[in-house]
Amino acid sequence: MARWAEIEAAEPEFAAAVRALFDAHRHKVLATVRKDGSPRVSGIELTFADGDVWFGSMAAARKLADLSRDARLALHCASVDPPEDATAWEGDAKLAGVAVEVEDRERLNSMGGGSEEGVPGHLFRVEISEAVLTRVNEAAEHLDVLVWTPERGLRRLQSSG
Repeated sequence: MARWAEIEAAEPEFAAAVRALFDAHRHKVLATVRKDGSPRVSGIELTFADGDVWFGSMAAARKLADLSRDARLALHCASVDPPEDATAWEGDAKLAGVAVEVEDRERLNSMGGGSEEGVPGHLFRVEISEAVLTRVNEAAEHLDVLVWTPERGLRRLQSSG
């Protein structure tokens, strides 16, 4: 697992592109694992700060129950349709890893995750196992998929269609 700062240090251009896609829109998608093992997706907001990726959860949220049982997660930036010129598409970014709960009321409150009717929220830092950036290549012939993992670093995969 890695902190966001490690990805920025190892591959600054890649990290900047992934972060720009996450920062382009307020809402993202969080995938968690339900009690029965099936997937659950939830809308979420996150922030990049102090070398990490952070998000919060209200105390009664189903995603909190999921993460309490199984900390594995996937995050996806807002997905937008490509324009007519597919090469002008900004791309798509994803992160995978685990959520680590952190007690930091000040940070949680600064993210707007204070309490709801006196019930405190929960703050999580993401330990990253994979970061992915998908874009159409310059000739619009295939997708370039850049994958970073702590074990293998950055590699490029190509996908047709």
